[in-house]
Amino acid sequence: MNVWLWVVVLGLAAWAAHWGADQLLTPLKMLRKQWGLTASAGAAFLAIVTASPEVAINITSAARGVSDIGLGNLLGSNIISIPLMVTIAYFASRKQFKNNKEHQKHLDANLLALNKRSVSVLSIPYLAIIALVAILTLPKAWRGLQPIDGYIMLAAYAAFLTHAIIKGREKGEKVEWDKKKVWLSVAGALAIAVGAFFIVKATENIVSALNISEIVGGLFITGIMTTAPEIFKTWSVVKGGEVTAGTTSVIADNAVTMTVAFFPLALVTTPIEDFQLFWVNLAFVGLMPLLYSLFVHQSKELHGFSRWQIFAFDAAYIVYLLTMVFFVLKLF
Repeated sequence: MNVWLWVVVLGLAAWAAHWGADQLLTPLKMLRKQWGLTASAGAAFLAIVTASPEVAINITSAARGVSDIGLGNLLGSNIISIPLMVTIAYFASRKQFKNNKEHQKHLDANLLALNKRSVSVLSIPYLAIIALVAILTLPKAWRGLQPIDGYIMLAAYAAFLTHAIIKGREKGEKVEWDKKKVWLSVAGALAIAVGAFFIVKATENIVSALNISEIVGGLFITGIMTTAPEIFKTWSVVKGGEVTAGTTSVIADNAVTMTVAFFPLALVTTPIEDFQLFWVNLAFVGLMPLLYSLFVHQSKELHGFSRWQIFAFDAAYIVYLLTMVFFVLKLF
C-alpha cells in the first residue's frame, strides 16, 4: 500500500481511538460527580480512559513484536503534550466567561489561571513517576524495560491515583445512569482496540517505507498523531469555562502513559537499543512538568501561566527538536 494511504489510515485510526475514549468517559464522569472529586483529582481519575489509546497502542506494539514503536509513542506523546495543550488552553481562555467575574482579572493580566492544587495533586507526583522510570531504566545493570519494572510502575500509578483522590475529595452528587450512553461506552472500547491496531500497523508500514527506525517512528509519527485529537477536546473544555480541568488533564494523561502504558512494554522485556536517544527523550519528558511546577506560582493570590511562560513551553519543545535533529539523530 502507498505510504500516503497508510498516513490516512493512521489519521483515521487515531480519531477512532480517541472517539472511543470520549464515549468511555461518560460513566467515569458520572462516577466523578457521584464521588465528589475536584477538577484536579477528577483529571487523575478520568485519565484512566483519556489515556487509553496510548495504553492500547503499547499493548498492540508489544503483542506484534514492535515494542520500539510503543516506547517511542510513550516518550514522544509525553514531550509534546504539555507545551501543546498549555498553549491551546491559553488561547482558548482569552474570552470572558459567564458567571465568572474573577476571570476578567486573568484576561487583564494575560494569565492562564489554574487551581493551585494542580501542582501538589498532579505535576509533582508525575515528576516522581518520571524519576522512578529513570531509576529503573537508566543504570547499566538495570537498563531496559523488564517485567519487574512494569509491576513497579503499576504500583506507582495506583499510588498516584489514590493520592489524587484523597487530596481532591468533596461532597458527591446524585447521578442518573443512561443506558444508551453505557452502550456507547462499550462501542468506544471496541473503537479503541481497533484504532490502536491500525495505528501500530500504519506506523510499521510508514517507518518501513521511509527507512527510519521504529522508535523514531513512535516518537514523531505515533506520538504526535495520538496527541493531535486532544487539541480539540482541550479547546472545547477550556472555552466552556473549565480552565483547570481542560489544562491539567494532560498531566494526568501523561502519568497514565508513563505507568500503565509502560507495563505491556516491560512485560515483553523491551531493550534500549539507542541509549543516547532514550535518555535525551526521558530528560525532556521530565523537563516539561518541571517547567509546569516552577511556572505555575505567579503570586500568593494568582496561580497559572503568563504569556511569556507559554512561549517558554513552546521554546522548550523547539529546543528538543533541534537537539534530536542535530545531536541525537545527526541528520545534518
